[in-house]
Amino acid sequence: MVVSMSAININKKIIRTSTVAISLDYLLKGQLAFLQKKYEVLAVSGHDKHLEIVSLREGVKISGLEMQRKISVLQDLKSLWKLYLLFKKEKPLLVHSITPKAGLLSMIAAKMAGVPIRIHTFTGLIFPSKKGKMQEILILMDRLLCACATNIYPEGEGVKQDLIQYKITKKQLKVLANGNVNGVDLDDFNPDLFSKEEKRSLSTRLGIQAEDFVFVFVGRLVGDKGINELVAAFKKLKNQKLILLLVGPLETDLDPLLSETLQEIAVNTTIISVGFQIDVRPYLAISHCLAFPSYREGFPNVVLQAGAMGLPSIVTNISGCNEIIIEGKNGILIPVKDSNALYLAMQKMKSNSDFRNQLCLNARAMILSRYEQKLVWQAILAEYRQLENNIALARKR
Repeated sequence: MVVSMSAININKKIIRTSTVAISLDYLLKGQLAFLQKKYEVLAVSGHDKHLEIVSLREGVKISGLEMQRKISVLQDLKSLWKLYLLFKKEKPLLVHSITPKAGLLSMIAAKMAGVPIRIHTFTGLIFPSKKGKMQEILILMDRLLCACATNIYPEGEGVKQDLIQYKITKKQLKVLANGNVNGVDLDDFNPDLFSKEEKRSLSTRLGIQAEDFVFVFVGRLVGDKGINELVAAFKKLKNQKLILLLVGPLETDLDPLLSETLQEIAVNTTIISVGFQIDVRPYLAISHCLAFPSYREGFPNVVLQAGAMGLPSIVTNISGCNEIIIEGKNGILIPVKDSNALYLAMQKMKSNSDFRNQLCLNARAMILSRYEQKLVWQAILAEYRQLENNIALARKR
C-alpha cells in the first residue's frame, strides 16, 4: 500500500509565513529545505516569482496569500480570514512568522484556528523609530501579536531589550543561535571563490580602476537605511580615488531619498548604483569596506555577509549591527544620522591601512565563530523539537 507524505506527517506539518515572498527567498534560503527533512513544510506569502523560487529550490509546498505591508484594515481583515481558513484546513503543528504584518495576522489566525505552537521571530522593530499616534498603533499591534503567539524570539539582544523596554510582552523572550534568523553559508560567501580575473572584469565593466578604494552599500536605497547621510559623507571625501558602490533597489513609495541625494547619485561619476542584484557576492568581492549607516535593524544579513567575505564594516551603533561589529575589531561603530561621524570613519578606513588590514584579518573569523549557517539551523530545529515535546507531554497529562 502506498502512503502519501501528508498522511505520514499529518501531525508534523509546519507553516512558515512572511508578508512578501522575497523574505522567504532571501532571509530563509536553505533553511526550509533543511526543515523539510524533518517536517512537511508549507511556505505562505504573497505570490510572485520569489515564492516560486522558494518552492523549486527548497522543495516545499507553497500557498500564495496576499498581505499588505501598509496598514489597510479591509485588506488586512480579508487576509486574516484567508489565513484562518488555511490553518483550519492544513491543521499544522506549528506556524512560524518572520515579518511584521505576517506576524500579526498569522498569530491571530493561528490562535483562532487552534494551532498549538505559534511562533514569531522579530527580525526588526518599527515602532522605536516612530513617534506619536503611529508609534502607539504599532506598539498595540505588536502587543496583540505577542498575546496570540505562544513563543517569541527576538533576532538579537537589541531587539529583545526594546521589546522589554516598551513592555510589548511579559512572555519569555529567547534569542536563538547568537541572534540571526538564518546564519551565513560560509562556503557560499567566501572571497576565495572569486579570481583576480573575475574581479578585474567586473571592476572594468563598472568603470572602477585598480587603484580605486571601494565603499559598498547593500540594501534598499531609502531614507532609513542612512543613504542620505552616506551620500553626504562620501561627497566630502574628494580627490581620493574613491568609489561608492550602491547595490540595491531604489524605492520611492514609503521612505524616499532627499532630492539632493538623488541628484548627487545621478551626477557624481564616482557613485555607481547597480540596482537590485540576485547575487551580491561579486560586488562585495571587489570592495574594500561595507558602509551601512542604517537607522534601525533587527539583525542585518548584509553585515554578516560582508564579514564572511572578509570586509570590515562601518555601521551605526544600533541593534544587530552592534552585536555583529565590535569596535576596532572588525569594524567601526558610529552614531545614527551623523554624516560627519560617517565621513570621519570612512576617511580613517581609507587612510589608515594598518588599522584596516587588522580589521580585515578578523572579519571572516568572527563571523565563522558565531554565525555559521548550519549551527543556526540546528538551533531552530532543536527548538521546534523541544516545543513539540512540550505539547506531547501536556497532552498526556
